[in-house]
Amino acid sequence: MKILLSCLLVLTLQSCMSQENKKNSNKDTFKISKTNTQWKQELSAKAYYVLREGGTERAFSSPLNYTKDAGTYVCAACKTPLFKSEHKFDSGTGWPSFDREIPGNVAFSKEGNGFTGIEEHCATCGGHLGHVFNDGPKKTTGKRHCINGVALNFIPNP
Repeated sequence: MKILLSCLLVLTLQSCMSQENKKNSNKDTFKISKTNTQWKQELSAKAYYVLREGGTERAFSSPLNYTKDAGTYVCAACKTPLFKSEHKFDSGTGWPSFDREIPGNVAFSKEGNGFTGIEEHCATCGGHLGHVFNDGPKKTTGKRHCINGVALNFIPNP
């Protein structure tokens, strides 16, 4: 009986260690990958805080919250197109909001709840953008992509 329990304990520990190794080896890889030092040199302190550390800018602090021109919103770190202006709406939350992303360019990671939403980041460089919630416009997607303006650059249509 002691041998059986010992064997089960060893198998359980091996399984746990195997799962932990899988977690560590399945680290997200992105097309654009830089060191923290490189990102700090390229981004402003606020952009680094949001994009690389997962921070949040102060509500109503981004001029992009008020932009109504036609164009494309791109990742401030790598210039990947993320959102189109025709999908932007005024959510009243204080951050630029969109009812949909450009497919394939935004990735979703952590499961969220009604308060925190699901985290979203740039699929090219992994930069944190904001969160998506299920309280967006019902006439379109029902989604509200609540995005930090400092994580975006706006490129107007020609």
